[in-house]
Amino acid sequence: MTTIPMAGLLGDLDPKACKLHCAVWNGEVQPIDALARSWDEWVTWSRWRPSKDAFNRPLIFSMARDRTVPTRWLFGGVFEVVGRRDEPNSHAYDLKLRQDFLGAYIKRLWLNFKPPGRAIRLNFETHLDRISVASVLELPYAGEPFPGHDSINHTLGVLEVAVKQDWQDWRVALQHMKGVYVIHDLQTGTPYVGSAYGDTGIWSRWCQYVDSLHGGNVALKELVGQQGPAYARTNLRFALLEFWSMRTSDEHVLSRESYWKDVLMSRQFGLNKN
Repeated sequence: MTTIPMAGLLGDLDPKACKLHCAVWNGEVQPIDALARSWDEWVTWSRWRPSKDAFNRPLIFSMARDRTVPTRWLFGGVFEVVGRRDEPNSHAYDLKLRQDFLGAYIKRLWLNFKPPGRAIRLNFETHLDRISVASVLELPYAGEPFPGHDSINHTLGVLEVAVKQDWQDWRVALQHMKGVYVIHDLQTGTPYVGSAYGDTGIWSRWCQYVDSLHGGNVALKELVGQQGPAYARTNLRFALLEFWSMRTSDEHVLSRESYWKDVLMSRQFGLNKN
């Protein structure tokens, strides 16, 4: 397959007037989640000034790294720096979106690029020849497709984006299903086993975790209180252990929940208190 170079799409955009911003995980949030969740939140990623005046050119070409493929990036817009302040380690840049530069491709253009190192603010023209077009989405990116009930292995932060963006394939797949799930704390490995039963499908139950960060569970509430919301979004990872239609009896769901608590020893060594 012939590679399509990014340079061919630039039009009147002068690469030498641009800084390339390769937004990567900041220890708390994946940039692609911010881009999908909230435009205002996404813009703040390019407003950040580190110790040096890193965005020292008139324009910023921004892109967010994919969650799973480190060489894949989603185009996040070209911004004009309309104001800058000598305030290190702060949101010191005032930005204006330039719709005239590739505006139609925002959240639709996937790019291939392997950065030369750990630097994330680069001179655009130096690296432009190594940036190529991967694909163009028909509609703006609104989150990753539903992976299948038996392939869910996602953090609370990802579920938060799914809920707030109302990823329809996720909601449709989960809202009319009962099930047993496990939440692992990625830092400690401790599990919590829970279930969705009664009139509450898996989607609604997980929405409660998004709203509260702990779902009302005693041990999780203590954990979030001690470690904070950012820790919960980054380190609480969800997976389905079993799932059934809403016709399944609650007694069966609760029995299987108890079974998995025994198997994973989540009462003795995990976060279950009963």
